[in-house]
Amino acid sequence: MTIRYERNGKIAVFTIENAPVNQLTPAMHQQFHDQMKAFMADQSVHVGILTGAGDRAFCGGDDIKNDWGYPSMEENLNAHFWPSDPEHPELRPGWERELKEIERFKPIIGAINGPAMGMGLIYLLCHTDIRIAVPNARLGFPEIAYGMGGAGGSTQLARHLPQAVAYWMLLTGDPLSAQDALRHDMINEIVEPENLMERAMEVAEKIAAHPPLAIRVEMEVFKRSMELPRRDAVAFTSHMYRLQRAAYLAKPGTSATPLGGKPTFE
Repeated sequence: MTIRYERNGKIAVFTIENAPVNQLTPAMHQQFHDQMKAFMADQSVHVGILTGAGDRAFCGGDDIKNDWGYPSMEENLNAHFWPSDPEHPELRPGWERELKEIERFKPIIGAINGPAMGMGLIYLLCHTDIRIAVPNARLGFPEIAYGMGGAGGSTQLARHLPQAVAYWMLLTGDPLSAQDALRHDMINEIVEPENLMERAMEVAEKIAAHPPLAIRVEMEVFKRSMELPRRDAVAFTSHMYRLQRAAYLAKPGTSATPLGGKPTFE
């Protein structure tokens, strides 16, 4: 039961690994949190890929068969209002909260090798930006049948799907097929299973070939501008653009092209 983290040059691969359907445990949430922090801090790594082990599932969600709670209601409520306890990584509320709060301005590609359900889909929507899926992938939130609502808010699902589609998915518990997810722009491509990682790596390499500061700025202005009025979004983007240009032009061996175009590196 682990999330494997491997670096291959400028690309890092996170693999959810817990047979048979890659279910998540509280300890795995903490592990992913720590790996995400390391990924963000490592300037030699420019792009990530998130996938599941094997060919049966991307992630079947949280392992709800286990009781992860504290012994008493008082302790559970206390844990809700305070940061996660590193001495009790096996309990919830847990590190999935801190993971969602990490500011991430490096792109991660989702290589969806099968169904992504529950917390697996939350991971996919919150921690990936470009998504490639196999034909038999299904994306769903079955928690409503167990009295566990809230996925729509935690993933801001209405930003990914039309409201009617999002409500249907959340309130019925019915998953989207890969084909429907593609039709509603929740994923970018569908590829055959044997081509999935090759295609994800191809896209990752294309992104990693660009200047990392430009990628970082593009990610930040894209995310923050969604929360800003248009006037403030334009001003913020302009400031960030000028700062990155100044950084490029200050670098030895870099020259500006005419009309403020892409810098050239000698």
